[in-house]
Amino acid sequence: MTVPTSVGPTTLAVLCATTVFALAATDEPIVPIQPAKITSPALVELGKKLYFDPRLSKSGFISCNSCHNLSMGGTDNLPTSIGDKWQQGPINAPTVLNSRMNLAQFWDGRAKDLKAQAGGPIANPGEMAFTHQLAVEVLESIPAYVGEFEKAFGSPGVDIDRVTTAIAAFEETLVTPNGRFDKWLKGDKKALSAQELAGYELFKDSGCVACHNGEAVGGSSFQKMGVMEPYQTKSKAEGLAGVTGKDADRFNFKVPTLRNVEMTYPYFHDGAYWTLTEVVDLMGRLQLGKTFSPEENASIVAFLKTLTGDQPDFRLPVLPPSTDKTPRPKPFG
Repeated sequence: MTVPTSVGPTTLAVLCATTVFALAATDEPIVPIQPAKITSPALVELGKKLYFDPRLSKSGFISCNSCHNLSMGGTDNLPTSIGDKWQQGPINAPTVLNSRMNLAQFWDGRAKDLKAQAGGPIANPGEMAFTHQLAVEVLESIPAYVGEFEKAFGSPGVDIDRVTTAIAAFEETLVTPNGRFDKWLKGDKKALSAQELAGYELFKDSGCVACHNGEAVGGSSFQKMGVMEPYQTKSKAEGLAGVTGKDADRFNFKVPTLRNVEMTYPYFHDGAYWTLTEVVDLMGRLQLGKTFSPEENASIVAFLKTLTGDQPDFRLPVLPPSTDKTPRPKPFG
């Protein structure tokens, strides 16, 4: 570190301390979440409205926020989501929070990014049950939306590519910085209790960080569910094999982020477990071949709760009203 000769001893001490903390943070397998940087406010605002607008569904009742509720950790806290006509979804809804950090979207990674993911539920008959064409017709029938699309994209026109681009732009802002663990990483050594620190050391020493690392504490790889012993489930989800067609990828799922994990229950792709105590016990045995004592389990759970960060905080959008030309919803048809 090069220090100007005019820097006094107090300032020098602060600079040195800051550098030490920064170096210490780089030695950890987990790094702090960076706040979102909004470069196109008009696009993000449009995406926010589309995210909350249930008129993009056949029933006029289901929005993106229905399954990825931003008041509930970015998920719906159900084992599997409820789709059109009360259909039971096939898999647990992963959180949308910090999802921009994932290597791919969905448990099986079938969408390469948030933009590719955003169009799927709209046209899925088991979810929003609409079509992309009808969704565009709804938006085109509402002058306020037409104007917002032109403002956001710099030219007139509404199409599904622009719809998914806007939704993805909003979702990319849904990060949760400033968790207590992030504050500890940045140098606030009073941010964590002795039990929480002990839990983090166990988390590292036991090998959990092999899959749960980086900014999102997960989301960066696919791993087999049930390494040391099989995972027992009634779910028919095949994981990555459903995308690649390779038997070797069977039951390989995207490693979920552990950010805000205390809020995103129930857990795993089948939503079969409701408590972190159960999850820590199961992951220890199935993935690591390790049985945690009750005290060890409690310490790891305490650490996991320090990963809860600042939740998205914004003014709820006021959606523009439908017009005489807007296609009508069909909630019961």
